[in-house]
Amino acid sequence: MASGGLQNAMPHKAATKKRWVAKVKTESTFPPEGLFTKDASTVARTLASKKISPKGPASGMRMLNYFINRAGSGLSKTRRSELEKAKRLLSAKIAKAKER
Repeated sequence: MASGGLQNAMPHKAATKKRWVAKVKTESTFPPEGLFTKDASTVARTLASKKISPKGPASGMRMLNYFINRAGSGLSKTRRSELEKAKRLLSAKIAKAKER
């Protein structure tokens, strides 16, 4: 009896509330169409460019994280791993920029 009542008292978070990122509609910068379907080095290089990220590569990292969060479980494992690789490459560019 106690275990059944406990489960009803604490519903699963995902069942009760949608993710915040699904409600965001604003786009301040526009990465090229289809960018996130390319290889990791192209994604990292493009997001680090001044044209896409005028405030620097950290802005590109935020765009990449936003895309991954927004895609959620809709990303395949191979696509997610490629985008995670792009995050590592972009992180290295950010570290290099901070050294200067």
